[in-house]
Amino acid sequence: MTSIDVAAAQDRIRKCVHCGFCTATCPTYLVTGDELDSPRGRIWLMKDMLANPEVAPSPRAVHHIDRCLSCLSCTTTCPSGVDYMHLVDAARAHIESAHRRPLPDRLLRALLPAVFTRRGPFRALLRAGRLVRGLAPMLPARLAAMLAMVPDAVPAPGLAERRAPLPPVGARSGRVILHLGCVQPVLRPAIDDAALRLLARHGVEVVITRQSACCGAIDHHLGREAAAAAHARANIEAWEAAGPVDAIIITASGCGTVIKDYAALFADDPAMAARAAAIAALARDISEYLALLPPLPQRIAPGLPVAWHSACSLQHGQQVKVAPRQLLVNAGFDLRDPAEAHICCGSAGSYAILQPEMSATLKARKQAALAATGAHIVASSNIGCIGQIARPELHTVHMVELLDWASGGPMPLGLPMEKR
Repeated sequence: MTSIDVAAAQDRIRKCVHCGFCTATCPTYLVTGDELDSPRGRIWLMKDMLANPEVAPSPRAVHHIDRCLSCLSCTTTCPSGVDYMHLVDAARAHIESAHRRPLPDRLLRALLPAVFTRRGPFRALLRAGRLVRGLAPMLPARLAAMLAMVPDAVPAPGLAERRAPLPPVGARSGRVILHLGCVQPVLRPAIDDAALRLLARHGVEVVITRQSACCGAIDHHLGREAAAAAHARANIEAWEAAGPVDAIIITASGCGTVIKDYAALFADDPAMAARAAAIAALARDISEYLALLPPLPQRIAPGLPVAWHSACSLQHGQQVKVAPRQLLVNAGFDLRDPAEAHICCGSAGSYAILQPEMSATLKARKQAALAATGAHIVASSNIGCIGQIARPELHTVHMVELLDWASGGPMPLGLPMEKR
């Protein structure tokens, strides 16, 4: 039985007037020029699916919907307010339940959530990957893309993962939950540790719950609705048990987009709908929360050039655009915006592994735009983007690492001070 909500999807499709504005901001269409690689074209494919939802989707539909990044640039552009996010989510769930992929695809799509949603197995995979990185040129593109994620050294667990939050400085000004997620604490524990220090300086008490982990994004974007809901339910229960808080703080904007959408994930579950909505209402990107707090005294010289890469999940998924930029400017950084700032870098969660060729094209395009700013430091809000766009002359950091450093914390590891 198909999992697609035909009536809801049809209502969303009817809003599309096929004006074509979305084609100007869709990364895949800009690369291929193929109408079916645009949101408008994909909506036509989804419409065909709905004509007979019990029939397996066509290979053509699967191919073009798989190539969607879910960057949601089209939703920012669309003058008709088409809810493309939930449309493509429904299409992916339908494909997952009604289409049988080749065996290698099925194995890879089973491996990704099995490993990437749990910090222990993911850390072990990275350590094993270091031993075989030299084989990448001889491996299929997807496996080579996985090896590209492997760092030179796997960092030790940080303060946040060890659940060793810092006491608030001065009078307590708030109480929040910090969501750790699964990939970021393993690849770059310095991000959440910087968040801890920054929040403590503001007098904020930080709670880190042991039972919460993956937000559900990886499974959700693979069309695995039940698995995504299981992750979300575990988080909701853990965060409810933590007691009253002012906000649930998220430092990976990809996670934030999904957590803010928990109400939609459980909309048809009477037992969870209200609880999910309450949690979603508390979710905040860390930049949103910090923007409400008084500024901290700055401890570094102003004027360091920084290129701002606004992650798609932040600027399009959450529509958070002003807060992070203003925080960095107020901290004294010379913030520079690249050309095509609205276009995806090609990371998009597991997309870089599942669609390595398209991802690599978009990566090169984004790196060139960032390099053209003249800044040698790039700040972003999402761990996937940070890993994707880094290259020797573009040192990528999370914005909270810069804000922490500017207000008295340690300088982000490897920052190219000779380029100041």
